[in-house]
Amino acid sequence: MAFDLLTTVESGGCSAKISPSLLEDILSKLPLPADPRILVDISTHDDAGVYRLTDDIALVLTTDFFPPVCSDAYEFGQIAAANSLSDVYAMGGKPILALNIIMFPSTTVPLEVYSAILQGGNDKAAEAGVSIIGGHSIDDYPPKYGLAVTGVVDPARVITNSGAKEGDLLILTKPVGTGVILAASRLGMAADEDTETAKYFMKQLNDDGGRLMQQYSIKGATDITGFGLAGHAMKMALGSDVTIKISMKNVPLIKNTYALINNGCIPGAAFRNLEFAEKHTRFEDNLDYNLKMASCDAQTSGGLLISVRESDALNLLDALRLSKYPDAAIIGSVEEKGAGALVIEN
Repeated sequence: MAFDLLTTVESGGCSAKISPSLLEDILSKLPLPADPRILVDISTHDDAGVYRLTDDIALVLTTDFFPPVCSDAYEFGQIAAANSLSDVYAMGGKPILALNIIMFPSTTVPLEVYSAILQGGNDKAAEAGVSIIGGHSIDDYPPKYGLAVTGVVDPARVITNSGAKEGDLLILTKPVGTGVILAASRLGMAADEDTETAKYFMKQLNDDGGRLMQQYSIKGATDITGFGLAGHAMKMALGSDVTIKISMKNVPLIKNTYALINNGCIPGAAFRNLEFAEKHTRFEDNLDYNLKMASCDAQTSGGLLISVRESDALNLLDALRLSKYPDAAIIGSVEEKGAGALVIEN
């Protein structure tokens, strides 16, 4: 019988992140490097760092790892790798090289599981055209896996979460709900179809999204991961000095996400994300509570949130749906800065 990785964790994937409020406080105390070649650093809480090498080439640097999100080791490796690569795509870059990061309890979990995790990561990286050229391992419990990724981008075409402009529309490329469904799966509340669909989206690369963003000269985007749709949209609004408005009725949800929330399956990470987002967010009084919590659900390897000129929005949406994101949807708009950074309504 195959080893079940979920027996080693209480929370996995991006829901295992440190509370965004605590992280924000920690990062605010760190000194920023002074180097004119650094185009993007931690000051804007972007998805990755960007360092200009020449007038035409900049490096995109990122790392991500987390505990298991599913039972199968090979699938876990695929999901963790896809999630790590996503930050480069969100910045408009092309990932080229990666290093494995793995923490594994070699005396308590079969070593075949270790191999399967690495094979899943390797195969997903190969799908992205990325070579894994080394890495680092530590004996640790529970298992954790991810990649340190290096990509390249034209310095003049870097996409950041501070690039949203008044008048833009917002497109989300993947549906929301992985945190809820994964939690429900552990509790035996989720149907197998829900779990398999969530894993499908988590394994899906954001490569076509990154390519199409460059094709449409997008300046502002982020990927939706551990801070949830609300948290990442709020950071984009703050970074861009605008107000973002999201209509939750237009946000696609994975399978039975709404019903599971309605039945009380709300992961703890969603409440931490709500606490973080509330500081700069106006949740409309008539907002459906289940949709409110869906907006705060921690995503693992989620979709791209893209700020696009209104004149290009429908064409980009069609292109995304024809590539590999049939659920892509226009979910909101970018407005002149108002009293709050983010407004979420039904």
